[in-house]
Amino acid sequence: MSYADLMAFLPMVGTLIVAGAAIGLLAGLFGIGGGAISVPVFYELFGLLGYMDDLRMPMAVGTSLAVIIPTSLNSARGHFKRGTVDMALLRLWAVPVILGVLAGAEIARHADKIVFQLVFVAVALINAAKLLLGGAGWRLRDGLPGKGVMRGYGAVIGLASALMGIGGGAITNLLLTLHGYDIRRAISTAAGVGVLIALPGALGYVYAGWGKPGLPADALGYVSLLTFALTVPTTLLTTRLGVRLAHSWSRRKLETGFGIFLLLTAGRFIWDILGDKGWLWRWLRPGLRP
Repeated sequence: MSYADLMAFLPMVGTLIVAGAAIGLLAGLFGIGGGAISVPVFYELFGLLGYMDDLRMPMAVGTSLAVIIPTSLNSARGHFKRGTVDMALLRLWAVPVILGVLAGAEIARHADKIVFQLVFVAVALINAAKLLLGGAGWRLRDGLPGKGVMRGYGAVIGLASALMGIGGGAITNLLLTLHGYDIRRAISTAAGVGVLIALPGALGYVYAGWGKPGLPADALGYVSLLTFALTVPTTLLTTRLGVRLAHSWSRRKLETGFGIFLLLTAGRFIWDILGDKGWLWRWLRPGLRP
């Protein structure tokens, strides 16, 4: 590598280190996988590296899901030590979440991404409003519904998360708190859900991209191994800090912090939607291009 190449490469390394630190902190603090940060960062990075346009988004999502695996494991482990992870619920959700992830990976090959972005914005804004307004009156019922309904919830969480390359923390937290779950316990359990989502999701993107022409040398399917290796170390360091904060903050402070984060995340997706000039045309005139 020449000196010029090294000087061009170092800012990218620094960006991934900072992004990894943010992902880990948010994973521990809010029980999320950090895909709302990693997907756009990876997408822009792959553009700077000159990857083909049709590879950038699947590689950003696939690599994000791969990074979420160790991040969510580390976060769930920290919360488990404090006794706030609902292991019975995770066992109930294991199969439906994985089936939802697999279905989402298949649907994502055919549907317009604008649909998934709008769904995420709706979920994030509803959840943010509930958290920031104190949650008064924001309950479907006290206590969780029966196992059949809960399995359906698990499938929805897996489906939506796979479509957007996220760990499912926002959706999991919304569903659980709407049933009277304490926010801290919901966050802890959401970290475990992230593991259920990320592992099959990342493997699915490896399989989907296997042998695709134009992939970079470090790619394993749609997963960039170099990006993964540069991002994960700082995520593992800062996840512990996030877990400590989650268990030291008051319930109201935790709700407010998570609500603000969701507003910022929704804003990022809205920006993407507004920046995609062709989405309305695609809906109004199916099969035609502007």
